[in-house]
Amino acid sequence: MTNYLACDLGAESGRVMLGTLDNGKVTLRELHRFPSPARRIQGTLRWDVLQIFEELKIGLRKAGESGVSIDGVSTDSWGVDYVYFSANEPQVGIPYHYRDDRLDGVLERAFARIPKEKITERTGIQFMQFNTLYQLFDDMSRRPEIVAAADSFLCIADYLNYLMSGVAKIEASMASTMQMYDPHARTWATDLVEAIGFPTKLLPEIAASGSLLGAMEHNLARETGLSNVQVISTCSHDTGAAVAAVPAEAGNDWAYLSSGTWSLLGVELPSPIINAKSAALNYTNEIGYGHTVRFLKNIIGFWLMQECRRDWESKGEKCDYDAMVAEAAAAEPFRSIIHPDSPRFAKPGDMPAKIAAYCRETNQPEPQTQAQYVRCIIESLALLYTTTLRALEDLTGRSIKKLHIVGGGSRNALLNQATADASGCTVIAGPVEATALGNVLIQALALGHIDSLQTLRNIVRDSFDIKVFTPQPSPQWQQALEFFGKLPRN
Repeated sequence: MTNYLACDLGAESGRVMLGTLDNGKVTLRELHRFPSPARRIQGTLRWDVLQIFEELKIGLRKAGESGVSIDGVSTDSWGVDYVYFSANEPQVGIPYHYRDDRLDGVLERAFARIPKEKITERTGIQFMQFNTLYQLFDDMSRRPEIVAAADSFLCIADYLNYLMSGVAKIEASMASTMQMYDPHARTWATDLVEAIGFPTKLLPEIAASGSLLGAMEHNLARETGLSNVQVISTCSHDTGAAVAAVPAEAGNDWAYLSSGTWSLLGVELPSPIINAKSAALNYTNEIGYGHTVRFLKNIIGFWLMQECRRDWESKGEKCDYDAMVAEAAAAEPFRSIIHPDSPRFAKPGDMPAKIAAYCRETNQPEPQTQAQYVRCIIESLALLYTTTLRALEDLTGRSIKKLHIVGGGSRNALLNQATADASGCTVIAGPVEATALGNVLIQALALGHIDSLQTLRNIVRDSFDIKVFTPQPSPQWQQALEFFGKLPRN
C-alpha cells in the first residue's frame, strides 16, 4: 500500500486529496476543500495564491495527523496564470486572474509586434487572449517595475510545488499552455519571448512530467507533521493530469473530454499537428505525460450553467443542480440553441440575459424558466462537442468511435446522452475525479510504484464504475446540427 497527496486546484474550488494505491486499485479521500480565492482589488481581478497555500497546508496537516505514511505530494491547477518571485521575496506583486479585463485587445497589440503566423508555427497553440505570452507582454507595458523586481516566475501549480520543495521548475504540460513553448524542440520559444520585450533570463527551467523535485521543505514538513515526503512535478496542468487518467484501452479510436468549467476536447497523439488547417480552426498542441501531445480544442463548458446559477441565486431563486438537470430533461427539446463559442458568453455576469438576447437576435424563443435555460445550454454544448469531434477527425485522419468524458461534467447524464446522440459516438463517462487520479498515479509512476501510462489507465478502469451511453441518433439531432452550423459566433 502506498499513499499520495494530490493538491488539486480548480477555478472554483481547490482540495487536498489522499490517494491510496493498494493491490492494483486506487481510492481517493478528500481531506480538505476550499473555494478558490479570486479577489477584486482596485478594479482588477487577482488570485490570492498565499491564501491557497494556507488552505493546502490545512489539508497537509490533516494528512500528518492521520498517521498515514505519505510517499509523495504534488499540485495541479489551471494554466496560463503565474506568480513572480525573487531570491528575497517569495512573491512579487499580486497575480492576475486570466479573466481580468486588462487583456481586452491584447492580441491585436501583440500581433503588431509578432506575426500571428510565426506564433502558430513556433508553438501550435490555440489563440486565447489570456495565454501567458500575452499576459507577459501586457506586464511589460503596464507594470515593468514588477518584472524588474523578479528573478523568475512560475505558473500557479508549479509555484506551489516550489513553496513546498524550494525547487523552482515548471512542468512541461504547464509550460506548453503558455503559447511560448516549442513542442518540437521541447524548450522555450525564446524568440517569441524576446519579441514581446520580456527578459528571457526570467524563464524557469522546464521539468519533464513525473519529475522528482526533492524532499518537502523542512519548515513545511515540521509545520504539517509530514516526514520523508517527496514533492513531485506530475502534470501540473490539470487537463494534463486528467487526460493521463482517462481509462482508455490501447488504440486510436477514442477522444477525451475533460468536462468542467471549461471543456477540453481532443485526442492523444505522438507528435504535434501544426499546419494551416489546424491554425485556421484554432486547435492546440499541449503536452501530456511522456511528452505525448494533447491535440485539443479549449471550449466553453459548464461556465454557462455556473454563471446562470450565480445570477439566479443572487435573486433569491432556488438552484439545486440535480433538480435543474432533472427538470431540463422533461423540458421541450431543441426550443432554443446558442453557439457557446460566442465571445459574449466568455465573461462573467448576466448570463441568462446574454442567452436570451442571443436567442432573440437569432429569431428563436427566449428561455423563460430555469429548465429551458439548462436544456438550451446542454443541447448547445452537445452540438458544439459534435462539430469539434468532426473537425478532429478531419485534422487527424482518425475515426473516433468512443468519447471518454471525465471530470465533474461526467456526472451530467443528460449531457452525456445528448452528446452520444448528436455525435454518434459511444460516450464513456467517468471517473469524476480524473485530475486528482492523474496527479496521484503519476506520482506512483515517478516513484516506481507502477510501470507505465497504460498500467495507470488500467488501474483507473479497474477501480471505478464507468457509465456507458449508447448513441440514439434521430432526425431532430441532424436538423439541429444543420441549424447550429448556421448560427453566428458573435
